[in-house]
Amino acid sequence: MNEEQFNALLESVRQADEIIQGKAKAARVLEFAEPEVKSIRAKTGLTQERFANVLGVSKRTLENWEQGRRHPTGPARALLKILDADPIHALEALNH
Repeated sequence: MNEEQFNALLESVRQADEIIQGKAKAARVLEFAEPEVKSIRAKTGLTQERFANVLGVSKRTLENWEQGRRHPTGPARALLKILDADPIHALEALNH
């Protein structure tokens, strides 16, 4: 890494610190829509119990997501996105 690259990296770290401290605003903010869990499940044709098993969560967790009391995160959210985009092949890949 040359000095110019180092200085550019250092400046971006300083900018990030200012954003974290609330002294500056981010140039752009990416927001991702909450998955519509109930409609995604409807696409699969699965019951709540079977769909919860596919996602590896309890039926109660799935109910909370569908009713908006809680929101999926991490791997569950990624799997929901895949199921939403291509439910048939996603379920085939998951052997269900």
